[in-house]
Amino acid sequence: MSAGTSSATGLEPGPGGDALLGRVLLTRVLEPGDEVGGRWLRTLGVDTLVRRLREGGEPPPGVSGKRWAGLRARAERAEPRRDLAVARDAGVRFVCPGTAEWPGQLDDLGDARPLGLWVRGSADLRMWALRSVAVVGARACTEYGAYMAAALAAGLAERGWIVVSGGAYGIDGAAHRGALGAGGATVAVLACGVDRPYPRGHAGLIGRIAEQGLVVGELPPGDHPTPSRFVLRNRVIAALTRGTVVVEAAHRSGSLVTARAARRLGRHTMGVPGPATSGLSAGVHELLRQDAVLVTDAAEVVELVGDMGELAPERRGPVLPRDLLAPACRQVLDALPARATVRPEEIALAARTTPDDAIARLYELRALGYVERHGDGWKLTRQAMTPVREGPDTR
Repeated sequence: MSAGTSSATGLEPGPGGDALLGRVLLTRVLEPGDEVGGRWLRTLGVDTLVRRLREGGEPPPGVSGKRWAGLRARAERAEPRRDLAVARDAGVRFVCPGTAEWPGQLDDLGDARPLGLWVRGSADLRMWALRSVAVVGARACTEYGAYMAAALAAGLAERGWIVVSGGAYGIDGAAHRGALGAGGATVAVLACGVDRPYPRGHAGLIGRIAEQGLVVGELPPGDHPTPSRFVLRNRVIAALTRGTVVVEAAHRSGSLVTARAARRLGRHTMGVPGPATSGLSAGVHELLRQDAVLVTDAAEVVELVGDMGELAPERRGPVLPRDLLAPACRQVLDALPARATVRPEEIALAARTTPDDAIARLYELRALGYVERHGDGWKLTRQAMTPVREGPDTR
């Protein structure tokens, strides 16, 4: 294989192959989100940085001799062509910044931007990311949390939105399944090589996501997850999407890292409320006490992250028969006391109208079954009193 490889897989000749191979090599050298390494890459360029690492050139500023020696040792062991060949055999491609499939919103991460992304699945990552929402939350979630995550994801998928999450147990898995179950699209952003799904219990689910959606990661084939890699993975989820919804999170939940990253990046931050007595709702409620927006379904999420005019339906209680009355009739009806019989003059006074108008409205209401006449007075029927008892508590 020549050094002039390029294209999405890096296995076909073309211009820019050295830069692509260099970035693939650097995924073995620098940890995800390494801002110091990102600054070197920005100031020196891929070729110069790789040359110094492989040939023992002058260390860049801001690095100790011990660390530079460790990075050089990693670079010597890296085999970028082999990584690309393994990726190809697993149906995985490497997407670089500046290429047609690269999601430009990841550039908002600055020097913490990924070196590139390993992508498994046939869809176009850039196009999908333009209309995507992250749904994240606790691993040890409740039944309520799993239901809400699945329902939100299904609703988003039905509206043509891409659901992005981390492939983990709990809320992440429920969100992915909700989108898949609705026949929609979903993206799993992993903290390990995309050819080696983690957690192992989700191997089947991640396989389904790769078939129906995309599996994405920063780490090269075969690499394993670590606690720090999980945390750093969350910045990619936040940057990739239009907004982040948190469904259940304790105060120290990793999903709050995603929400805070989304806030720093100027993305929408949303939370689904839960029981005030649940520790798994405490982190979400803290977000809501700050500047996150409370959401309860997909329509409310889309109203926030979608285009102008994508409004959630107005929330209101059931329509009662008396709600359909003309305002003048309803005003007269509201003027009658619950049980007493009153004369038209008193009703007119309470309704702020004339006695003649009150009498006209009373006869209309009698025809509809709301009032009945008793001598010179008028009284509410049982039908009219029922919604009074069942109406909102105004105490």
